[in-house]
Amino acid sequence: GARAGAGGQRLWGGRFTGATDPLMDKFNASLPFDRRMAQEDVAGSQAYAKALHLCGVLAEDEAQALVDGLAAVGEEWEQGTFEVQPGDEDIHTANERRLVELVGAVGGKLHTGRSRNDQVATDTRLWLLRRLLGLRRHLRQLIEVAAARAEQEADVLMPGFTHLQPAQTVRWSHWLLSHAAAWQRDDQRLADLLPRVATLPLGSGALAGNPFKVDRQFLAAELGFEGGVAPNSMDAVSDRDYVCETVFWAAMASMHLSRWSEDLIIYSSGQFGMVRISDAYATGSSLMPQKKNPDALELLRGKAGRVLGSLVAMLAVMKGTPSTYNKDFQEDKEALFDAVDTMDDCLQIAAGCLSTLEVNPEAMLRGLSADMLATDLAEYLVRKGVPFRETHHIAGAAVKLAEDRGCELSDLTCEDLAPLCSAFEDDVVDVWDFERSAEMRDSEGGTSSRSVREQVAKLRAYLEDTSA
Repeated sequence: GARAGAGGQRLWGGRFTGATDPLMDKFNASLPFDRRMAQEDVAGSQAYAKALHLCGVLAEDEAQALVDGLAAVGEEWEQGTFEVQPGDEDIHTANERRLVELVGAVGGKLHTGRSRNDQVATDTRLWLLRRLLGLRRHLRQLIEVAAARAEQEADVLMPGFTHLQPAQTVRWSHWLLSHAAAWQRDDQRLADLLPRVATLPLGSGALAGNPFKVDRQFLAAELGFEGGVAPNSMDAVSDRDYVCETVFWAAMASMHLSRWSEDLIIYSSGQFGMVRISDAYATGSSLMPQKKNPDALELLRGKAGRVLGSLVAMLAVMKGTPSTYNKDFQEDKEALFDAVDTMDDCLQIAAGCLSTLEVNPEAMLRGLSADMLATDLAEYLVRKGVPFRETHHIAGAAVKLAEDRGCELSDLTCEDLAPLCSAFEDDVVDVWDFERSAEMRDSEGGTSSRSVREQVAKLRAYLEDTSA
């Protein structure tokens, strides 16, 4: 639409003469949720007013009146004094209606050459860019907490699991860094996304472009769109990739938090007791006095399903829409807002949980068992020159021998093992050492003390090299 005025006049109302069904007004309205973009709408309109002056549509005093009037509108939102009126169907209509009330008829010039199609895309990108920068700060803080704990508790041993079955000896710090590696990829994905969010759609009009030669490069610089100008006006008003990508990023990051939470929920259970969740992130049972429930971690796990639902919803909304703008796109806001808000909370809660939980090294050691050294036994024979495929079968036979005798694998003597392979010697007793097992995994990325400290250093270097 091309014009607006006071008294709740719709931006698109010129050709319509009949009254709208009141239910349709409610069904169509987005102000209840897009009002959170009030300041971004003000900023975009101020930049557009300046651009209209530069291309000769507005006199200098007219442009200044609009800029000042919009600042007053923004202040009303900031102070909570903005009064919503009937007919304020979205944040753009509301702000322009109030602007006209404040500055008079010149306010009706603001929308010259502009459509709500490019306006809403601009507002959403501005809002999202600011929020993504905040999310990245929270994510990087979580990574730093993991790095700090891994450094402080580098030598603590624990059982490592595959298929949730005891597998091999690892270090607590190695486990921490395994999740930090996933969070690092989340940070990389977020950094890669930012330039695509910071791409300017304003100046595209409804779909065909702006007829007044508005300087879109000026608009991009004025609004901080470092990704430049959207190259095609039809795509610019239609593109919601940045919304889908953001919600995908949130779904992926929340999935990583969910897996991390699941580990800690298991490790903190009574049967394991390897970690203790701080009281600040747990609750009790309304019935059973002894219970301490890891509610924060369970909610992190549950929120991942919620964010995944938002991703599916966004892709489903977009998949059947024809080219350029469609009203379906209004459905992107609540999915996007909820995903961003959810991740904002989740990242901070995760950092709080991780920074305050207590480790029980004794319980972790109790979780280690000699059968977890079966692979080490096979590797012992490899060092004696026996092919690994043979040593794997020999170590398996040793495990069965211990089971048949009802003893630990480490209780088997060299004499017990000798019938299985002539390469066994008295030094086989060195295998039954969990610390040694961990230290033998000294390759890059492994669980040795040196390796985990190297991983911490690399992670810290990444944070330093990619800091703003």
